[in-house]
Amino acid sequence: MVRGFYAEIVETLKTAGCTFKRAGKGDHEIWFSPITNQTFTVDRSCMSRHTANAIMKQAGLVKKF
Repeated sequence: MVRGFYAEIVETLKTAGCTFKRAGKGDHEIWFSPITNQTFTVDRSCMSRHTANAIMKQAGLVKKF
C-alpha cells in the first residue's frame, strides 16, 4: 500500500503551533501558521515529498521530507 505524507505533515504542523482553520475544496485543508502569520493549504492526499516540503516552507518550517 502506498503511504502519503499527510499524517507526518499534520504532526509536524501541530508541534510547531500551526492550527487547522477549515476544510477547503475537495481533499484540501486550510491551516494557519503563527510563524509566518499566514494561511496555507494542505492536501490530504499528498504523495510527493516536494509538495510536503513546499507545505513546510509555507508554514515557515525547515524542510523535513
